[in-house]
Amino acid sequence: MIIEVIFLAIIQGIAEFLPISSSAHLIIFRDLFGIGSSVITGDLALAFDIALHFGTLLAIALYFFHDFWSMVIKGVTTGAKTQEGKMFWYIVVATIPAAIVGVLFEDVIENAIRGNFILIACALIVMGVIIYLADKFSKQTKNFKEMGMKDAILIGCSQVFALIPGFSRSGTTIAAARGLNLKREEAAKFSFYLSAPVVFGAVVLSVFDEVTMAAIKANLSIFIIGIAVAFMSGLLCIEFLLKYIKKHDFKAFMWYRIVLGIVVIAYTLFK
Repeated sequence: MIIEVIFLAIIQGIAEFLPISSSAHLIIFRDLFGIGSSVITGDLALAFDIALHFGTLLAIALYFFHDFWSMVIKGVTTGAKTQEGKMFWYIVVATIPAAIVGVLFEDVIENAIRGNFILIACALIVMGVIIYLADKFSKQTKNFKEMGMKDAILIGCSQVFALIPGFSRSGTTIAAARGLNLKREEAAKFSFYLSAPVVFGAVVLSVFDEVTMAAIKANLSIFIIGIAVAFMSGLLCIEFLLKYIKKHDFKAFMWYRIVLGIVVIAYTLFK
């Protein structure tokens, strides 16, 4: 059981930041392949997913602590007069579309799609191709100083698609940013920045959910291990991706998503 918890936490830490969809991976490995499904089910599964996301939130907060601190202080005290202040308000505005759609339709999307492995596999494949093409045919011309509020809004709107398992929050935001000609490193960093308020909101909401909190209290050791492993693997993955994209494009992620999607379709049809 502990090995399965550690495996799922590593998957979350890796897939949350690479453009390969963490929600799809947790669904595929747990619900389709059965890893951890014997003990992590029902309300416990939802609570466990939130706990793993909390682990990756801690990884983002630590890795980009200085950036976040500067953005919050400047954003609150100077508004958009400084670069850090602008970034703070870009993140705030970019978070709004996904937050609204998430509150209104997340349950509908989850109930309609979570168990549809074929649809999730297709989303993996299609979004993998989109990420690669957006990166391949865009110019690496914009840095954060040249980024505008319109760019932030469009990238934020792209997060709405990430509510569908398989599309990937990091994948959609990186693809949108590259389509708007942000440099690869800036696109990845802005994607990381955007994940913080989204995950933080989900964690805060779970605190007020009695069922979720009851599941956590009853299985505290599992959650502590999951959070710790997701945190450590998340830190390593952030560092890896920021170094990787300095010399490489997103072709490897596209092929990985295509292969995984095909495996899921074949497994679903012929199991």
